[in-house]
Amino acid sequence: MNQQMDGENMQADFRRIAVLGAGSWGTTFAKVLGDAALARGDHAAHVTVWARRAEAAEEINGEHTNVRYLPDIALPRNVSATVDAAEALQGAALVILAIPAQSLREQLREVSSAVEPGAVVVSLMKGLERGTDARMSEVIMQELAIAPEHLAVVSGPNLALEIAREEPTASVVAAADESVATAVAQAASAPYFRPYTNTDVAGVELGGIVKNVIALAVGICDGMGMGDNTKASVITRGLAETTRLALSLGGRLETMAGLSGLGDLVATCSSPLSRNRTAGRLLGEGRTRDQVAEAMTQTAEGVKSAPAVLHLAAQRGIEMPITEAVVAVLEGQITPEQMGARLLGRDLKSERPAKETH
Repeated sequence: MNQQMDGENMQADFRRIAVLGAGSWGTTFAKVLGDAALARGDHAAHVTVWARRAEAAEEINGEHTNVRYLPDIALPRNVSATVDAAEALQGAALVILAIPAQSLREQLREVSSAVEPGAVVVSLMKGLERGTDARMSEVIMQELAIAPEHLAVVSGPNLALEIAREEPTASVVAAADESVATAVAQAASAPYFRPYTNTDVAGVELGGIVKNVIALAVGICDGMGMGDNTKASVITRGLAETTRLALSLGGRLETMAGLSGLGDLVATCSSPLSRNRTAGRLLGEGRTRDQVAEAMTQTAEGVKSAPAVLHLAAQRGIEMPITEAVVAVLEGQITPEQMGARLLGRDLKSERPAKETH
């Protein structure tokens, strides 16, 4: 793709779109892209979803549904599916990745040769890779050998089922090249889905990563029967530690106050549809991490990303007490009841950042 191409011409190239991942968010985003194309009268655009399970691909193609993840939701006719990733990627100028964070690198190695040269790759994932502490954009650039200008991330208050139901939602598309962010946003601008653009890729990603850990903490409070004061305190201080980490990695303060920071945090911590809040609630009720995994039908990324977040923070010298407490609960080092005592027993300090205190 010519990097000097304007947003309108770039968007015209996006008529062949591949979505890798047929879970709730991947299928929902395929619907968004399909509906967006129809809304702008582009009947030549087509979205192909790569599904691991043959039954899922057959259902999407035959029934235009994916009831395992999106019950009672009809997919547009310009969305189809295949179990062959190379087939999905053939000719696709826009590639959407909705794969569990911890299996992304392995999956990309299998399909990298099928990605079209110059394609724009968009990450929907919200996690850090265990063992490397790499953000998903970093994993993508390493494995696909693409330039930052050809990469975008989507984040925000994106509870998949609500979007699939066409409940009005705003989100953020971030890319180092603003024209790429604009083109992707235009391609995903459906009547019920409003993308904003941003060039703060690190900040947008980190907001989406750490909010999962904070949602686990809020869920733990739920499981223990704590009230709204407790949960509001965790959310607010969770935003503070998210912001500290994001700023240390080059993120911008205004990003943390926006849709991919505060917006995503509030949605994930307050909605019963949130997988991470649900996982936290089960922990708060006394289940172990393994028991939570058995009870969950979908991946709660915060469970796997939390140790990587804490490790990254330690490397940067960033204090993240809520994240530290959540990791201790996950690893069985403390009980949920002890988590509360640990957080409340910390030394008193100003609410302002240390650099602002006197």
